[in-house]
Amino acid sequence: MQIEPSPPERRIFSVTELTEAIKSLLESRYPFVWVAGEISNFRIPASGHFYFTLKDPGAQINAVMFRGQNRVLKFEPEDGMSVIAMGRLSVYEARGIYQIILEYLEPEGVGALQLAFEQLKARLESEGLFSEKHKAPLPFLPQLIAVVTSPTGAVIQDIIKVVYRRYPNMAVQIAPVSVQGEGAPEKIATAIDQLNQTEEADVIILARGGGSLEDLYAFNSEVVARAIFASRIPVVSAVGHETDVTIADFVADVRAPTPSAAAELVVPMKDELTGRIAGVRASLGSAICGRFRLLRERNRHISARLVHPRRQVGDCRLRLDDASGRVVRGALRHIAKRVDQLGGVRKRLLTGSPQSVVSRLKLLLEHNHKNILSEMQFMLKTKKSTLLAPVGRLNALNPFAILERGYSITRILPNYTLVKDARQIGLGEKVEVTLWRGTLQCQVERKKDYGQTDI
Repeated sequence: MQIEPSPPERRIFSVTELTEAIKSLLESRYPFVWVAGEISNFRIPASGHFYFTLKDPGAQINAVMFRGQNRVLKFEPEDGMSVIAMGRLSVYEARGIYQIILEYLEPEGVGALQLAFEQLKARLESEGLFSEKHKAPLPFLPQLIAVVTSPTGAVIQDIIKVVYRRYPNMAVQIAPVSVQGEGAPEKIATAIDQLNQTEEADVIILARGGGSLEDLYAFNSEVVARAIFASRIPVVSAVGHETDVTIADFVADVRAPTPSAAAELVVPMKDELTGRIAGVRASLGSAICGRFRLLRERNRHISARLVHPRRQVGDCRLRLDDASGRVVRGALRHIAKRVDQLGGVRKRLLTGSPQSVVSRLKLLLEHNHKNILSEMQFMLKTKKSTLLAPVGRLNALNPFAILERGYSITRILPNYTLVKDARQIGLGEKVEVTLWRGTLQCQVERKKDYGQTDI
């Protein structure tokens, strides 16, 4: 007889237990993994954490990078960017979804620093920080040169050597800062701000030696770029070698290929200036001597033309008498002319006086009155003769004119029907007879028609 094995004991998990088991399995099996994908749905809530989705053509996974890790990134993630990330797998129990919590993130194919450089460059350029209209000219001969650089590097020695070779007694102020490492951008920006507050320097040289993109990071930072842009003192950027390009080069008023070249741009050759001053002094002395000779010769000519004061006074008296005579004659002519003008004005005033105007208007009114009366009489005669003919014709047609000759009009009462035939009216009916003057009311007692009585 074969004995059948007993069925295994069935275990029932709660949702929480199953989720915790899956989370424990994932976190122990994949403590840290590297994953490549494309960012989508990137968002930054008020907490400052990064939330996004990593995807490829076949799948996607939720990703989170907490603020403590993302604040050290050298670039800003954005949708569509391909990245390589490192983190640990976990399960978000409240929603039952798995996700990757990232500890490191870098752009795929492009270095983080290079991407950060391009992003910052594009943003600052769109804000106008690179515009030529904001560039200030360098002073011709600065009284004090401030150099923002490391005090221990060879750069400061090269700059001082070139400055003193070109202008031995030039004043140089060193603003010591860290040019790389943690906190270097803030120290550089603070040094530039302090130099602008003291307002002692005439020009600032921002310098350091060459290096990799990581070494030059401080000069590719936004805080340094904005400090250079805000500087009221002209800034010369002398960072790295001629082939090195930084954000500071674009914002600065002048870019020098090397620190030594920056010193040559800022400081003129004292010997050249001294030679030019000597040449100007010689030219000025020659010009002054020539001016003295010209003035001396002019003085000699003026002295030769000078007249004795007594003779000059006599000439002035003669000119005064002649001028007085011309003034008197001119005044008399002017008075005569004004008298003539006054007579003309008086004549015009008399002609235009109100009494003269009223007299002329009165004569004109009488003349117009006579003309109007004559015209009206003529017009009345004409209209009267014109009206007599139609009046005669109208009188001929007037029924009352016929009545005047002895005729009458008979109408039946009470309807006032006009009687044209004796047959229209019966015996005993009342009629009204209209005469030329007045009317008669009669009663018919007899009728005749062609000799017949009471028809």
